[in-house]
Amino acid sequence: MLSRSFLATEDWTDEAIVALLDEAAALKADPRIPPKLHGKTLALIFFDPSLRTRTSFEVAIAKEGGHAVVLEPGKGSWAIETRRGVVMDGDKVEHMIEAARVLGRYVDALGVRSFPKESSWVEARRDAVVRGFAEHAGVPVINLESARRHPCQGLADAMTLRERLGRDLARKRFVLTWAWHPKALPVAVPSSAAIVAATVGMDVTIAHPPGFELDADDLVMVKTIAARRGGRVEVVHDLDAAVEGAHAVYAKSWGSLGAFGDAPREAELRQGLKYWIVDEDRMRSTDGGGGIFMHCLPVRRGVEVTDGVLDGAWSAAVDEAENRLHVQRALLRRLLGGSA
Repeated sequence: MLSRSFLATEDWTDEAIVALLDEAAALKADPRIPPKLHGKTLALIFFDPSLRTRTSFEVAIAKEGGHAVVLEPGKGSWAIETRRGVVMDGDKVEHMIEAARVLGRYVDALGVRSFPKESSWVEARRDAVVRGFAEHAGVPVINLESARRHPCQGLADAMTLRERLGRDLARKRFVLTWAWHPKALPVAVPSSAAIVAATVGMDVTIAHPPGFELDADDLVMVKTIAARRGGRVEVVHDLDAAVEGAHAVYAKSWGSLGAFGDAPREAELRQGLKYWIVDEDRMRSTDGGGGIFMHCLPVRRGVEVTDGVLDGAWSAAVDEAENRLHVQRALLRRLLGGSA
């Protein structure tokens, strides 16, 4: 049974995820497949900026015969208070509860993007905004990226892995590596990438400097999924050793959860770590020199990855971005079109 909403890939069964990826591949391969969402409406709520997520969802629902409404709270629509139990005597005039309930009566599904705003990881990891909308909307809610998950990006990552490395990914090596960045970024993308790599049966290596561990519960989840799917998980602190022989290298920066909300301490932790960058020599050390490079985009050239890797045959980053469109079409069809 599929979850009514799509807040995290692990909320759905492995079989449901694979079936969705199969449908996305079919939609990409055959433009003659008829749309099935005529008259359906989707509200996309962006508390934070977007390029690929916004555009790909607008195009996806349009290709299926439906329509999207984009809302940016505080820009053309009321600023939304998302905290519970507060006295709203400040600058917020609309609460998430009413916003969700009203929008749920207008549209067939909601998408919500909300990056972490809390000062502690204990609070941020609850993903209270996207889960609050799911609680009150009364229609399916899609996580467009939260503090802890970016499941639609994860679907696109999985689709790209199957395209580039073959449908049978069992025991192929997926390396998720931390990369240097001038500021702390959320852990949603790396956590989701590791989860989907385990879901499709790959051996997962997570490489990061000490102090930049993923959420402990999320690491347990990756290991649990990998064991169920016949894969293995290891955590290392040596980037060169990690990428050697890898079939896929996924670079993504993320902030230290131990220093979450403490910008000076976080900045101190990342000092001296600029060598955590994926360059041509590291990609040449992958499987036969032909491993693929992955990134969710946007990416800082010369910071997380070199131009030579991004512009070379290794890079699958633009493929991943394109595949956002196809997996999201399949997702919308399954949420709104009655697919089982």
